[in-house]
Amino acid sequence: MATLQFTSAPLVTKSLPSFKCLRPSTGISKVNMCLGCLDFNLRSFRGLVVNASSVTSPKYTSIKPLGDRVLIKTKTVEEKTVGGIFLPSTVQTKPQSGEVIAVGAGKKIGDSKVAVSVKTGSEIVYSKYIGTEVELEGTIHLIVKEDDIIGVLETDDVKDLKPLNDRVLIKVAEAEEKTAGGLLLTEASKEKPSIGMVIAVGPGLLDEEGKRKPLPVSPGNTVLYSKYAGNDLKGKDGSDYIALRASDLMAVLS
Repeated sequence: MATLQFTSAPLVTKSLPSFKCLRPSTGISKVNMCLGCLDFNLRSFRGLVVNASSVTSPKYTSIKPLGDRVLIKTKTVEEKTVGGIFLPSTVQTKPQSGEVIAVGAGKKIGDSKVAVSVKTGSEIVYSKYIGTEVELEGTIHLIVKEDDIIGVLETDDVKDLKPLNDRVLIKVAEAEEKTAGGLLLTEASKEKPSIGMVIAVGPGLLDEEGKRKPLPVSPGNTVLYSKYAGNDLKGKDGSDYIALRASDLMAVLS
């Protein structure tokens, strides 16, 4: 037979209605009652408060980022393929782009005050797995640091991305289709290349005086980069791009 257990603060039962199979007692901290013996009207049971844990997402109408943080309205997760096939949540691609809704006042470096380098309304690309999600007016937003923003989208194509800070945009070299012996490789067995051509570079990091330090590569350079670095991006024409930090570059090839 099922048993109902109430846990509450010390309870005085003199104001409670009488129950079959239950004798009044003072100082009760736990009351166990057989459901088969329980006969009462819940509205008359005013002396007992039952606490239950619940998680409620707070609703906000305004969020103001502080320092060098940026509030982004993220794009909706794609639930269908281009052909209209519904994707399970486990394979849905998490968006890496969105619109800047608000920016903080910036940060101080030495004696200089440096403003955030993105503007409200800009379309930006940001790193995966960063930031804090918040709900604003029923829509998911993300609060990130400026340093987690890869670049600003000038158009809706990745090839026109304008990198920020020490980021570099590279068009990845095509993977080998065949082995040295002439065997065709499947997509799964093709080795991810670590060579590509620099498409665009950021203005560089800020030094202690708040001045930009130029990056050691320029658009058009062919570079070798760390194999598992950066964020993979896809162009409208299907070309593969990668955005990474200058520190992940290993060499300029010629």
